[in-house]
Amino acid sequence: MTKQVHLAAHFPGVNNTTVWSDPASGSHIEFDSFVHFAQTAERGLFDFLFLAEGLRLREQNGQIYDLDVVGRPDTFTVLAALAAVTEHLGLAGTINSTFNEPFEVARQFATLDHLSDGRAAWNVVTSWDEFTGQNFRRGGYLPQDQRYVRAKAFLEVATALWDSWERDDILGDQASGQFVARPDAGAFTHRDTQFDIAGRFPVPRSPQGRPVIFQAGDSDEGREFAAQRADAIFSRHSTLDAGTRFYADIKRRLGRYGRAPSDLLILPAATFVLGDTDAEAAELAHEVRLAQVSGQTAIKFLEQLWNRDLSDHDPDGPLPTVDPLPGENTVAKGRASVRIHRDPRDVANEWRDLAAAKNLTTREVIIEVTGRQAFVGSPITVAHAINDFVQADASDGFILVPHITPGGLDRFVADVVPVLQELGVYRREYPGSTLRENLELPLLA
Repeated sequence: MTKQVHLAAHFPGVNNTTVWSDPASGSHIEFDSFVHFAQTAERGLFDFLFLAEGLRLREQNGQIYDLDVVGRPDTFTVLAALAAVTEHLGLAGTINSTFNEPFEVARQFATLDHLSDGRAAWNVVTSWDEFTGQNFRRGGYLPQDQRYVRAKAFLEVATALWDSWERDDILGDQASGQFVARPDAGAFTHRDTQFDIAGRFPVPRSPQGRPVIFQAGDSDEGREFAAQRADAIFSRHSTLDAGTRFYADIKRRLGRYGRAPSDLLILPAATFVLGDTDAEAAELAHEVRLAQVSGQTAIKFLEQLWNRDLSDHDPDGPLPTVDPLPGENTVAKGRASVRIHRDPRDVANEWRDLAAAKNLTTREVIIEVTGRQAFVGSPITVAHAINDFVQADASDGFILVPHITPGGLDRFVADVVPVLQELGVYRREYPGSTLRENLELPLLA
């Protein structure tokens, strides 16, 4: 059976794909940018807009990491404002379970779901570094196994709060003077090793019952957490081989929790570059990568692996001959990418082998090893490539990450979406009123 392609849009800014120096790039914090981006996505019938979050500005060698866009406004404020200027687009926010409290987050998401008539989604994440924790009263950080213990308990508590109201609890009967159907509506009690709370949840049941739940972790604990609790995964497995393996693994895990394969969507992040022809697109993509990985950026990435100050290193020369310095005290504070390199010296040797085999400079190595899944070509080529990926069960669609804000989606919506519609794999109107309906997920009671 032919699958339908799901598309979503990641508002760029908290990543190295953003080319903020491009003349076409606008503000990443002014509301007009969010409005343009969201309304373009909605015009393209996208499922949702996705906001990443950073709870502290990243640093490198003690200075602000200015290759990311500086400015990370509050997620709930932005999404609530966007609810007023969109009608169908889902509103997905990344909210941390390590440094927040379940009652507060549950109340904010229930409110957002009401304000948007059922379009809220929560990307549940944990925090891994002490550097971020310094911004909070509790400080510190949790080991990986404890992070997921807290995250599971956090989501369990939030769900209990949302479920403390039933759909028919609000009577509002003027004749009898009875407003609430049950005297214990909204009552909750939860006590475990993570949380000890009891009281009344103040927000009645929202249109979706609860927000759509996203998860982005890739560890075994993260995959199991997603299989048990999530509605969708923001995946980083973006090549066809890796995507099909990840897809099969996650779908296989669902059965042990009594869930069907269609109960959870897998949506990798993907960049794209469009041209009138494939050759023009390839040339533009090369220019974009050079802008994304300038010489300065290449050195920053190099330092994240080598864990040394390499500001004097020539990005157009060979890789350093000195080995990386292992250890938890990294020069890159708050950069999740440093965790990818579990054995920095082994990775450095892999990069050296790559450089020797292809005769690459430092910058060229960084461009090659930091590349993400990218769709490059004419609108017809890109549409077919996306559809081929989905039909091969490597994903259920993609969260698109443009390199320009706020107009980065404009051409995709104008030129690629119609081709997908002509292929019969993409909607011509929104099928439902809530995000859960538009994602074709099981509805909640």
